[in-house]
Amino acid sequence: MSERSILLTNDDGIESVGFRALYDALSEFADVTAVAPKTDQSAVGRKMSSDAIVAEHELGYALEGTPADCTVAGLEALCPDVDMVVSGINKGANIGAYVLGRSGTVSAAVEAAFFDVPAIAVSMYVPADGDEPWHELATDPRDYREATHAASYLAKHAVGAGVFKQCDYLNVNAPMRSTDEPADMEVTYPSEMYDMTAEFENGTVRLQDRIWERMRSGDIPDPEGTDRRAVIDGKVSVSPLTAPHTTQHHEALDALAETYIE
Repeated sequence: MSERSILLTNDDGIESVGFRALYDALSEFADVTAVAPKTDQSAVGRKMSSDAIVAEHELGYALEGTPADCTVAGLEALCPDVDMVVSGINKGANIGAYVLGRSGTVSAAVEAAFFDVPAIAVSMYVPADGDEPWHELATDPRDYREATHAASYLAKHAVGAGVFKQCDYLNVNAPMRSTDEPADMEVTYPSEMYDMTAEFENGTVRLQDRIWERMRSGDIPDPEGTDRRAVIDGKVSVSPLTAPHTTQHHEALDALAETYIE
């Protein structure tokens, strides 16, 4: 019996290449149970279901539900004694503060944090290659080798090193390695850069996230220390994050509350 037990989930679906690559890598040193969406659930955030049909799968369980559903179902019913939740590998980066709440991959890790279970969200940046769309790339498990190596390293060592005494979950973004030369790892914080646009024409609003095209051109002003800068520079970005919303003393709001009934 392995010393570690891991619930593995994702948002690309249980049959995705990155998911299987990570399952195989983690299984080399841990007991891994897959509890993952049956189909692609990308960008659903922490959307929850009231019921989720479960089917047995060769890797564990496939749910007709969201990544957050998978975390709750796994920790409460399907494999409640695991030591850690790992979510990924997502095909495409999940970087920047504004992305965290949208990502199903990250949301599965956030959900685990509320159970006080250490969690790691793992994604891979896939840059466009000429005229070939990025989503048609990364079809071979070896394409994910940097992300699997980083995830395995952190899953092995982060708990023992005391990492989760200071954070609730790790958001990991690795570059898609083009050579066998390994990447450096950098501890980062989420970039605050935001460049969403909307255009209204002929009854339709077209929403566009311009950051991705700016990343392709290298036109990124993110400073050193941010997750996006690390990934653009070919490094593995690891952001130690907390899940609960934080509050602080706010004198202006205190004053408003005091005069509410006047």
